[in-house]
Amino acid sequence: MRLVALAFALAAAASAAPAQDRVTLGFGRQFNNDLLGDGSDRWRTGSYQWSIVRGRGWAGTRPERPLDVIDFRFRSEIIAPERLNGTGSRSRLYAGLFAAGAHTHFARGPFDVSLGADLVFSGPQTGWADRQNWFHEIIDAPRVGQDGNEIENDTRIHGTLEVALPLRPSDVLIVRPFVETQGGPETLVRGGADIVLGAAMQGDLFLRDHVTGHLIRGIETGDSGFGWVAGADWTRIEDSIYLPDGGRATAEPERLRARAGVHWQFGPDMSFFYGLTYLSEEYAEQPDGQTLGSAKLNFRF
Repeated sequence: MRLVALAFALAAAASAAPAQDRVTLGFGRQFNNDLLGDGSDRWRTGSYQWSIVRGRGWAGTRPERPLDVIDFRFRSEIIAPERLNGTGSRSRLYAGLFAAGAHTHFARGPFDVSLGADLVFSGPQTGWADRQNWFHEIIDAPRVGQDGNEIENDTRIHGTLEVALPLRPSDVLIVRPFVETQGGPETLVRGGADIVLGAAMQGDLFLRDHVTGHLIRGIETGDSGFGWVAGADWTRIEDSIYLPDGGRATAEPERLRARAGVHWQFGPDMSFFYGLTYLSEEYAEQPDGQTLGSAKLNFRF
């Protein structure tokens, strides 16, 4: 609760921070879908995260003061059972969510710190089941038959704190171990590391995708060319409204993620990303893990 309160206070301060001298420094975005990965339509089936980064300037490193660089973030996600209708369609509760918040990114000595909060709306109030069913009708995909199988409506604050240590063995290589804690719809602690290789991503502001853990380029300052990324992390889950106690699905207390991808900066205003992420089983009855595909195409005019 202390993390949520602190993150919310900073997010509120970020939203109220004077706009004078602040400019838009960049945009971060990433789309995730299992149809771009293992080809299925289940579990962490689809999500999208979008950020606008505002601040007084960017010199290739994080400022020392909190709130000098603010990431105003929006994200949405659908979590589904093994099948959307028929056998397996009640293996876990269906969850649609939408979140909006603010995060600040700054340096403390050698460490990169990210702290913020999102207001998360989940359950039938989001309308995601109806939207997904409408889209599936258009593309002739399986009908979404989840009436009576959604999580309850819920609105709460989700706080996030991440501390990373960027190590630079060379001018084109970053090794970035990190620890993270979250509180809200899911309460967890996490530890892992990422590797960034290539001139195209040096000097960027890294944000983290909520679902896959991929590093999102919130501010792009690198040279044209390729940037290769890989990472993995371990998560300890304390509580999740998506897998409630006493439900039909028994939450696994630990999760693993492993990811890799490539960024292509093919001009000062154009970039592309594609990556894959393996997610381990989230509940005991889940037969295996899943692989998500992630993509981003960025144009700046």
